[in-house]
Amino acid sequence: MNKVFLIGNLTKDPELSSTTSGIKFCRFTLAVSRSYAKDGKRETDFLPVVVWRAQADNCARYLKKGSRAAVCGSIQTRTYDAQDGSRRYVTEIAADEVQFLTTKNEDERDGADFDDLKPIDDDLPF
Repeated sequence: MNKVFLIGNLTKDPELSSTTSGIKFCRFTLAVSRSYAKDGKRETDFLPVVVWRAQADNCARYLKKGSRAAVCGSIQTRTYDAQDGSRRYVTEIAADEVQFLTTKNEDERDGADFDDLKPIDDDLPF
């Protein structure tokens, strides 16, 4: 069984592309913290994710650097020959589902100035 569930934050804006046959795909890297600490520090893994077709469009449209997302998919490995003639190996997550855990408004608010917020009414009964 090859099934992966990840929750993390995008390290940069997603990149939308198309194959030569016109099928859209989107690539992004997800920063995922490990559940254990080594020497008092939690380590983070940076995992490449690829999403296909309509979900790729949605990821490119609604995700950006820093967005929190949950990914469900499988691990895949592929090889290719580099320009220098060496064989390269790539391991990535092929996402079947991507759940956006922050909304577009939350992402926009991350850099917002909160000085314009109104104070809470002190006459609340609780």
